[in-house]
Amino acid sequence: HLHAQMLFFYPGGSMNSSEIIRLALAEDIGSGDISTAYLELEPVPEKAFMIAKAKGVLAGLDIAREVFLTVDKSLKITLYSRDGDEVKPGSEIMRVEGNPASILQGERTALNFLQRMSGIATLTRSMVRELEGTSVRLLDTRKTTPLLRGLEKYAVRVGGGFNHRFGLYDMVMLKENHIRACGGITEAVNRVKKHNTAHKIEVEVTNIHELEEAVSAGVDRVMLDNMNLTQIRACVRRFGKKVELEVSGGVTLANIAKLAQTGIHYISSGALTHSYQSLDISLLFKE
Repeated sequence: HLHAQMLFFYPGGSMNSSEIIRLALAEDIGSGDISTAYLELEPVPEKAFMIAKAKGVLAGLDIAREVFLTVDKSLKITLYSRDGDEVKPGSEIMRVEGNPASILQGERTALNFLQRMSGIATLTRSMVRELEGTSVRLLDTRKTTPLLRGLEKYAVRVGGGFNHRFGLYDMVMLKENHIRACGGITEAVNRVKKHNTAHKIEVEVTNIHELEEAVSAGVDRVMLDNMNLTQIRACVRRFGKKVELEVSGGVTLANIAKLAQTGIHYISSGALTHSYQSLDISLLFKE
């Protein structure tokens, strides 16, 4: 079981789950929940249940729980599932008991986190299943929602994927614009090596000639960007035992298995955190 309270203290960032939740609630509630306030509800304890309305993988339950407790510490939360569990339509995920006004104020924010994180975990799990029988690792990217990277990368891990670099500070990655700014791959790598002794160096290439130059320059990993299967196979045959090879660009559920069969080491997909479908989950009051 992955514990959400641990994930948001990542290198280079100071944002933690409590701060994210506080800001999200402030955004939603603002100066006050006027819809609920005008109802003048009695603070008689009520029960509400989170229910899955689609099949998928859950991620973010601890965050959803913390949302409700941030609104009202007296609420009683019962979890029927854990992050990583697969649910089907009608599955009860969580029970929230207490002041109905408090439940209503936390409902949307809790669902926003849970639905999105579960959508990421669901897509990741689907892609990871396509890799069964291979040693290929599925990686995410930096194509995440600003300020929510820690949550989204956590959801990828829940789904069975692995995290690429968290930011610009934990791995050297020389992409097309870095290389153009320096005049070439070799020059760019040599400049980095003058300063860098601790971090891995990855270089993006678009053809086997650039790959050969990157390997000669002594990089740790090469990203094969938007290459077709024939090109990828040629790269693996020639350099697969000399350097880590990563495929990126246009990765989908339909083609990921074929990409993996080329013998590549890593496949990275921005779609995991920018093109997923949120998992349909609702919260309903019950007698």
